[in-house]
Amino acid sequence: MIVKIHKSYRYVVAICDSNLIGKKFEEGNLQLDLTGEFYKGEEIEEGKLREIIQDMVREDATFNIVGEESIKLCLECRIIKEEGIGKIKGIPYALVLL
Repeated sequence: MIVKIHKSYRYVVAICDSNLIGKKFEEGNLQLDLTGEFYKGEEIEEGKLREIIQDMVREDATFNIVGEESIKLCLECRIIKEEGIGKIKGIPYALVLL
């Protein structure tokens, strides 16, 4: 999985499945655009990513999550719930404002 942490007035954490980077998905008026720099970060193994997620939760971060693996991990970390997951062209995504 890929993670990129953007620093603003609060942290914004972008988490995306590695195989989705550089792709764009459209369905009606909805779009997941993973071609720009927003999601292009560092590839992280799952254990380390769990630590980053927990650290960022403590920092009151916002999360943008895309992809099956990333969504599954965030469900396990309990920062999202099933009802908060959307899909565009079958690709799951979630936004979290803590």
